[in-house]
Amino acid sequence: MIISNAARLMIGGASLCIANTAVAQSGNNETASMSAEDDSGIVVIGLRQAYRGDFDRLEIPQADQIIDQELLQEAGVVDLSGALDLSASVARQNNFGGLWNSFSVRGFSGDINLPSGFLVNGFNAGRGFGGPRDLAGIEAVEVLKGPRSALYGRGEPGGTVNLVTKRPGFETVGEVEFQAGSFDFYRGDVDLQTTIGDNVGVRLVGFYEDAGSFRKTVDTERYGFYPSITAKLGENTVATYELEYTEQKIPFDRGVIFSEEFGFSPRRTFTGEPGDGPIETEVFGHQFEVQHDFSDNWSLLAGLGYRETSLTGNASENNFDGRQLYLIDGQTITRFFRFRDFDSEYFVARAELAGEFNTGSLRHRLQFGMDYDRFDNNLFILRFRPPFFAAGTDPSTLDPATYLFLDANNPVYGQFPQPVPGPNTDREERLKGFGIYFQDQIDITDRLQIRIGGRFDDFEQDLTNLRATPATTTTSKDKRFSPQVGAVYRADDGLSIYASYGEGFRQQTGSDFQGNQFDPNITKSAEFGLKADLGAYFNGVQGNVTLTAFQVDQSNILVNDDRPEAVDAGFFSFPAGKARSRGIEFDANASFDSGLSIWLSYAYTDAEFTNSNPDADFGAIIEEGDQLINSPEHQISLLVSQSFTVAQAPVQLGGGLLHVGERNGWTGFDFTLPDYTTVRLFGEVELVEGFSLRLDVDNVFNETFYTNSFADVWVQPGAPTTARVSARFKF
Repeated sequence: MIISNAARLMIGGASLCIANTAVAQSGNNETASMSAEDDSGIVVIGLRQAYRGDFDRLEIPQADQIIDQELLQEAGVVDLSGALDLSASVARQNNFGGLWNSFSVRGFSGDINLPSGFLVNGFNAGRGFGGPRDLAGIEAVEVLKGPRSALYGRGEPGGTVNLVTKRPGFETVGEVEFQAGSFDFYRGDVDLQTTIGDNVGVRLVGFYEDAGSFRKTVDTERYGFYPSITAKLGENTVATYELEYTEQKIPFDRGVIFSEEFGFSPRRTFTGEPGDGPIETEVFGHQFEVQHDFSDNWSLLAGLGYRETSLTGNASENNFDGRQLYLIDGQTITRFFRFRDFDSEYFVARAELAGEFNTGSLRHRLQFGMDYDRFDNNLFILRFRPPFFAAGTDPSTLDPATYLFLDANNPVYGQFPQPVPGPNTDREERLKGFGIYFQDQIDITDRLQIRIGGRFDDFEQDLTNLRATPATTTTSKDKRFSPQVGAVYRADDGLSIYASYGEGFRQQTGSDFQGNQFDPNITKSAEFGLKADLGAYFNGVQGNVTLTAFQVDQSNILVNDDRPEAVDAGFFSFPAGKARSRGIEFDANASFDSGLSIWLSYAYTDAEFTNSNPDADFGAIIEEGDQLINSPEHQISLLVSQSFTVAQAPVQLGGGLLHVGERNGWTGFDFTLPDYTTVRLFGEVELVEGFSLRLDVDNVFNETFYTNSFADVWVQPGAPTTARVSARFKF
């Protein structure tokens, strides 16, 4: 058969690329472990994947990546940004001075002025201001590519990230880990679980981290506690409660500045003020979930989530052109000052009925559900900003205290009194939504399946401007239907060919010059791909290969409203921008009996604007064909390891590579971030059963690189060579 032959060529080529290598497996595949005797993995009793349906990987007409616990440990990552570097489809975006997670999937990032949304166990949980997400308490990170609005509701345009938390198993096990590393990095993690009788499992996960930085004077303190309890409420019912508490103290760090004449400012120079103190963030959240199995074929999964977040503190930040002396003399950084007090509350309720039935010769696997969510966020900002100065201004004529001078090469902090800021933003927003959705995957023949689904959403926004006298509230409403269709053809037991189309939307915060809510951001996505199970073709190997071609079209992107009536009213945005992303992705992971392993992820992404408009933030003209910000055309992530024994002690050695191509660093402007390639090495030895020592070295060749930017004055530098030593004890 022609298709099967072509598939074997693809699989054979992949196996050559990963010859005799292996990776920690995801999904249903096993993972090569440090010790054949190690059976301390956590077992979750009979719970189906939250809001995803019961499908084999080859039956899903979309490209997914599952970064499981073993792979996270191999990569040595402790936060969400590090985990997402393993997927070439995900690129880092403006991270708000290090205070939240921001990323794009397939070139699209949503609103770069807000954190990227992500899911936790299928619940929308990335909203709010809780600081960057730590991986303590996380079992796996799932990158679900393409729009998923038909199941998950309003979300990011290029794809969805779902975090699967560590939940109790019915056993008594534990793990304690201590880490120490470069720049005064210290961290402790604990993961304990036990049982109460035969029907209750308890798990306690927590961490504490105290770290310096290669950035002078930057010190962070972070800690979190994530207890959970699972109870069998009978033969067919299981309930789980999880608590999330995280507190972080992080200096607001806008990064370095770039000048065409002088280049980047020194990456070790912190351009804020230590005397401003850190920004403090806090998260307090709850999730409660119940699964009841009516029979072998039908089950109900229902849950509630509630999450409070806050972000408070002062920050001195790099000024832009017209107020920035570094662009003139290459030495003096000028700054402005802001105080922020943000908080949010998020509530979600969700229920889904899933099962299967037959109509004649057709097998149906159905999911039907509904959800309600409410997101309240309050933003209060005070700002002090010095006036513009003319081009060619003599720096000696400017008041150093007004412009908060800082020598980029020899910084002296605390020279000037802290400015007194004035009113800038005082706003309350409430977003409410109710959705009903369904998905039906139908077996037409033994090899052909089709998927149809859709979701209806009814949502409302209340936006209150507290700076107005009296305060004004604008209420707006909208309804949307998001369809999805797909098809999967099983060429043989190890290969599927799939195609899918879906639409999605994302609510946008704010209003136009008339006070009307912005129309939602609309996404239309199509993809075609091949998936292969390597174990079906080769002995002694388990793993997966996925090759995908995709196109995503986005409309209603916020741009500057340059219509005369809007200009007369001030500087406002409206949803008129359009963009398109298309590309090819190749993802492979495999584990061989030899103990070698590999994780390989490559993406070619051509993400560009398809019409011309003024940029929403600065009014600069975006030309048709301009690249989307922070979106590289080429990105590759590779992780290779070898497990073996020395004197009966399990040993693992490995290394990784991350290459990120050059990318646009400022929307509407001619500023490009250079490409970079970083290399990491690691080694681990289990000295006695349950006790391991590990060494990680990141950026082995001390590459100078920059991970993301918002503009040429807010550029995040990557860390130089760093090393960490870890000691882990399992019992």
